[in-house]
Order: sequence, then structure tokens, then C-alpha cells
Amino acid sequence: MSNLSLFVVVALTGLLLVAAALIIATLIGPRSYNAQKGEAYECGIPTHGTSWMQFKAGYYLFAILFLMFDVETVLLFPWAVIVRDLGVAGLVNILFFLVILILGLAYAWKKGALEWK
Repeated sequence: MSNLSLFVVVALTGLLLVAAALIIATLIGPRSYNAQKGEAYECGIPTHGTSWMQFKAGYYLFAILFLMFDVETVLLFPWAVIVRDLGVAGLVNILFFLVILILGLAYAWKKGALEWK
């Protein structure tokens, strides 16, 4: 079996399984519709007024900082697995990476980006 035909078989099987799961869920899923299910809901408290309101930019900044340090963790894990194979050059590279991230954290901390106001 060639690579192309194997790819086609796997892709069609995947599409067929997804379609089958959606059809089965539609057929056997509960069907209770009411107006309360369509309302906006947050923490058990019904919302008042319009749901279209502006958020502070600080929330977005905090989320971006979280993602930045989350990606750092994702990048550090593979390095930690093969650290012995990399030698001194790998250690210097990862230390450079960490210094840049620590400077970014210090800058954000100094600017007050990590404080809720």
C-alpha cells in the first residue's frame, strides 16, 4: 500500500468516525429546549443588562503574560529530557533563553502588569 493510499484510508476513516459520532449524538441526545438555556450565565448569577461590555486591557495583558510563561514551560520540558546530550552549548543556550524571560518578567513586574487594579 503506497503512502498516498494509506493517507486516504486514514483520512476517510477519521471523517467517517467523526460523522458517525455526530449522527449518533444527534439521534440519542436529549432534546429539551427552553428559553432559560439560551440565557447568558456566569457563576450561578443571572446577568443584568447587556452582555456587550468592554473589559480592561489589563486582563488581556495578564493572559498574554500567562501564555508567554506557559510556552516557556513547554519549551523547557524537551530540553530537560535531552540535557545530557546537549552538553555545555545546550546549557548556555537555555540559560540565555531563561535570562531573556526573567528580564521580561522583571520588566512586567516593574511596570505593574502583574497587579490587579
